[in-house]
Order: sequence, then structure tokens, then C-alpha cells
Amino acid sequence: MRFVLMMAAVALGAVAVAAQTPAPAPGPELKVGDQAPDFSLHGKTYKLSDFKGKQTVVLAWFPKALTSGCTIECKSLAEHGDMIRAYKVTYFMASVDPLEKNIEFAKATSVPLGQRVVEKKEADFPILSDPTKETATAYGVLGAQGFANRWTFYIGKDGKILAIDKTVSAHVATSAEDMAAKLGELGVDKK
Repeated sequence: MRFVLMMAAVALGAVAVAAQTPAPAPGPELKVGDQAPDFSLHGKTYKLSDFKGKQTVVLAWFPKALTSGCTIECKSLAEHGDMIRAYKVTYFMASVDPLEKNIEFAKATSVPLGQRVVEKKEADFPILSDPTKETATAYGVLGAQGFANRWTFYIGKDGKILAIDKTVSAHVATSAEDMAAKLGELGVDKK
């Protein structure tokens, strides 16, 4: 009995210490018109500054590779990316997953999700990795659980934020169509 009480006290102490451990500091609240934070993310290394003055960039953050919503979003972008590529734009998906996990996710054509399997094309666009979470923090997308929120940033040729879509989770199956519609609404040049 004394052992059980001692273990309970140790467990309560660990909970108390965990409760006192500060959560990651929230990133800035970026808004339309703000200068987008530069990034250097891996897949192949891509830097936002390399696109400045050349073309619009779309950065679609997602929580976790090989999960339901993220797979459906990736499937939409892979199957209907031609709608996005009709514009002078470079688009990426990005998460805080390790690079190896995002490479696996990009190449996957069949993703088991519980009792069902989602078939998808290989991603024909870069899926970037931010395992240090520095860029996710700079964009303000890092959630309390340590995953990125599913937000999409539209960044103009001048490096300023044109739009932020924080409602992507409500329509992941039409991500490509919605992205193309937003690019048109923003007046991004077509090819």
C-alpha cells in the first residue's frame, strides 16, 4: 500500500511539473498586408525570398502527415493542381513533421486510415518540413499540441500577405479548387 501511495505521489508531482512547463510561446498574429516571414524549409530547400519579385507563393500548413484531413487535402492538390498551376504561383504544403515523414507522405499513393484506405496520386508539388517549428511559430500557426494549424497563406510577389485562409479544415476535399478560386479573387496573373 505504501508503494502505491508513493507512486501516486510521484505521478502527481510529475503532473504538477508538466503543468508548470510553459507551452511554446505563440507566434505573432499575422494579418493581410504584413510582410510574410522569410523561410528556408526542407524538401529540397526552398526560401520564400527566392520568389520575391517573381511570383505569388501559397503556403498551405497542415497538422500531420498521413492523417485523414491532411491526406484528403493532399489528394485534392495532387489531383487538381492544374487549376492552381494556371496561375503564376508556386505552392507548397508544409508541416512540422520530420523530412522523412513528409517524403513518405508525398510519395504515398495509398494511405490506410483506420478501416478505410484513401487512394491518392503522388504529390507533384513540394511538401516542406519544419521540424524545428521556427517557421511555424513565425507564421503563428503552431497550435498548443505542437502541430501546425491548417491555415493557408497567400503571399504576393512583394512578399506581403495577400490573404490567410483559416477555414481550410472545413473544406479539405476541395482544397485545390478553393485555392484556385482565391488566386483568381486576389487577381493573381494567369500564365
